Amino acid sequence: MASIDKRKGAWRVQVRRGRRSWNKTFRMKADGEAWARDIERAVDRDVDPLASRITTKDSFGSLINRHMDDLATYGKPLRRSKEAVLRRLEAELGSESIAELTRDRLIQFGRDRVKAGAGPATLAIDISFIGTVLTHAAALHGLQVNSDAVRLARVALRRMGAIGRGQERDRRPTDDELKILFTEFDANIRNTMPMTAITQFAIATAMRLDEIVRIEWRHLDPKTRTILVENRKDPRDKDGNDQRVPLLAATGYDAYQILEQQRHRIRGNGGRRFPYNGRSIGTNFRRTCQELKIENLHFHDLRHEGTSRLFEAGLTIEQVPLVTGHKDWKMLKRYTQLRPENLHALLSKSV
Repeated sequence: MASIDKRKGAWRVQVRRGRRSWNKTFRMKADGEAWARDIERAVDRDVDPLASRITTKDSFGSLINRHMDDLATYGKPLRRSKEAVLRRLEAELGSESIAELTRDRLIQFGRDRVKAGAGPATLAIDISFIGTVLTHAAALHGLQVNSDAVRLARVALRRMGAIGRGQERDRRPTDDELKILFTEFDANIRNTMPMTAITQFAIATAMRLDEIVRIEWRHLDPKTRTILVENRKDPRDKDGNDQRVPLLAATGYDAYQILEQQRHRIRGNGGRRFPYNGRSIGTNFRRTCQELKIENLHFHDLRHEGTSRLFEAGLTIEQVPLVTGHKDWKMLKRYTQLRPENLHALLSKSV
């Protein structure tokens, strides 16, 4: 049992176990009692009670930062998208103490996120990350976590329809939409980025935007007309997932020719092939669509469009991943919303 003594307006708490002892002074007796219980529980689990110094009175924001620091220390730093989720959680829940993350509080958080426009898949990710941070603290630092709070909040939000699987997008731009986009991009004299070339390259290669802006001149092999894409997104392999991608002209746009044009545009053979800010490209694309009244079209839909065009050009399900980087053929099903009228051209090629 811990000993608690009042000394000069403060409470001195001491926990003894065998030859070891831990001491701390608190202004409030209740805080000292809570600290003593945490120390005793840690010792019972054979965990160093002072290794983390995390208590349920600490803020959830501090726990998020500890989580990120730990991952970096163990050589597993977070990717940009996951870090963004945690930073947003820190902004919205960071000031709450860990003890305040009750079932009711998490359900209210979910309701607030839905009112702010978060979809079922987005909220599912939020709740999952909250659980991950708490579980990490429990496993690595011995924090006493109310795991039922996250679990029950997830069940409640799912039954309310706030949590669920995201709807698979099947939006493809029409030829007319692409035509007016290219016209607007080329006519905008304030536009310093070659948006038409970037859009066409995205369709020609089915690359993600962050992959496009990362490729460098050194990645190109002119002899094989391939380009190396480093660290492609893969849920199973976070690093070292490099792929050499063929630069084809099967989608209506010649990927290799676009890069050659880009060589003359930026006047150099060093650095990045598209030396522009990815977020600026995405913002430019989105605003132009809004100005042209093109609804519900995202830049990432161009990857969908490019993948579908590869199938329409006659590539097989074994060949398309050599371009797109998909590791699971089942994932390609959502990218194969082929236009019925294109089957005529496809069948004529096989005759």
